[in-house]
Amino acid sequence: MAVARFRPAALTGSVLGVAALVSLSSCSGGGPTLQAAGASFPAGLYQRWFADLASQEKIRVNYQSVGSGAGVRQFQAGTVDFAASDKPLEAGEAAAIQRGVVQLPLTAGAIAVAYNLPGCSLKLSQAQLVQIFEGKIKNFQELGCANQPIQVVVRSDGSGTTYNFTNSLAVFSPSWKNGPGVGKSVNWPTGVGAKGNEGVAASLLQTKGSLGYVEAAYVRGVLQAAAIANRTGTYARPDAASASQALATINLGADLTGSDPNPSAGYPIVTFTWVLLYKSGNGAKLPALQRTFSYALSAAAQQQAPALGYIPLPAPVVTKVKAALAGVGA
Repeated sequence: MAVARFRPAALTGSVLGVAALVSLSSCSGGGPTLQAAGASFPAGLYQRWFADLASQEKIRVNYQSVGSGAGVRQFQAGTVDFAASDKPLEAGEAAAIQRGVVQLPLTAGAIAVAYNLPGCSLKLSQAQLVQIFEGKIKNFQELGCANQPIQVVVRSDGSGTTYNFTNSLAVFSPSWKNGPGVGKSVNWPTGVGAKGNEGVAASLLQTKGSLGYVEAAYVRGVLQAAAIANRTGTYARPDAASASQALATINLGADLTGSDPNPSAGYPIVTFTWVLLYKSGNGAKLPALQRTFSYALSAAAQQQAPALGYIPLPAPVVTKVKAALAGVGA
């Protein structure tokens, strides 16, 4: 069925309204300006980093939190200085970038199954999670909670969060793999659509009985995150400890783009998130790009991640990313 689109009202709070904060915090003062667009998943942390850069380094970053799909399209068109995506480019996509591409993981996080039903403590098997998004489980009562219809909320825009979430669902269940499948956008069997993590969170906050998927940092207010069974059958919630445990099992590989849609330890729906840089042709913007991402990889910047709901990069990963960043040229 076609997914209806939810248009969120104005948001308040530290996380809600991230897109506006990113623009506002990074558009004042002198110095070079970088244009960027992409994933809403890491936008809360990027907002903090870019505000620091504006005040400390006088580098302005105009980052538009428009979703991974839109960010990648702008990167492919050459209309931004860098992009952000929760799904790295495929080999063919990367080869098509005439200036070349370097993909850098900058942080990581968990994709939470968030819901609005006070008094309900959800523990979902992998099969139950899939059945909710297939529209086969329609009431919280079927999951041991109150008699309340489930209103599923999904992303309406092309999204790396959607790619990672559906990639896990496809591993959890052959019916999902052979049905809606995996992608930045899929034909959802049920649900209403909202744009960005911000939009999904707004919809969930406004609708009792709603349930959707968002980056864990967006689980705020009355929202709770369900415990999900991992590959070994152990239930875990998307907290920093369980997400870090899962991420430690992922081999990023030589090109730093690896993932695991169903890790054997910790919370099972976790992902790194990447920045896409042009390997060449950066010209006068190169010093600002190098300073921006050197700061993002610094201990001071990475240590800000947990308070905002993100996972710092492991030290060995930081070393590899710094080496890759050094390969970005003018």
